[in-house]
Amino acid sequence: MFSKSRINEPGPKAAEADKPEAPAAKPSTDYAPSTPKSKPAASVLSSDLTVVGNLKTTGDIQVEGVVEGDIRAHLLTVGEGATIRGEIMADDIVVNGRVIGRVRGLKVRLTSTARVEGDIIHKTIAIESGAHFEGSVQRQDDPLSSGGDKPAAAPAAKPAAPKADPAPAAKA
Repeated sequence: MFSKSRINEPGPKAAEADKPEAPAAKPSTDYAPSTPKSKPAASVLSSDLTVVGNLKTTGDIQVEGVVEGDIRAHLLTVGEGATIRGEIMADDIVVNGRVIGRVRGLKVRLTSTARVEGDIIHKTIAIESGAHFEGSVQRQDDPLSSGGDKPAAAPAAKPAAPKADPAPAAKA
């Protein structure tokens, strides 16, 4: 009923017709905000490209080649033929190829062609049948925080305690 009454009301349309400049200004205002809202296309690292060094962006990256270094992005897609040696950190991570290193993401997805050698720290994870994964999986509410590294380092310090055990064995 509201929509019919608005469509049939000639009053607002006539008021708009009296001010043709205002509607012309509104569409230009509408287009200006829509341009910043639209995301730029993902940066693509092609299959013939090898990058040695770290990559950092607030945008999206699609890796089809080889990266030897850490990657930070909003959305990271690892292509089927891609290899990444280093830590990857992003809000969303989709692994179709190979990753050798730590994976940190809010949403992590390993597809059936994924090959991951390293630890995964995530908030949400999906592992498709056929994916190869070697490492540990840890859920955290905020896997992107730098504070998450310190708890991971603390368990590494725990193996130092068994060193004390061999000393008593040496006494015996």
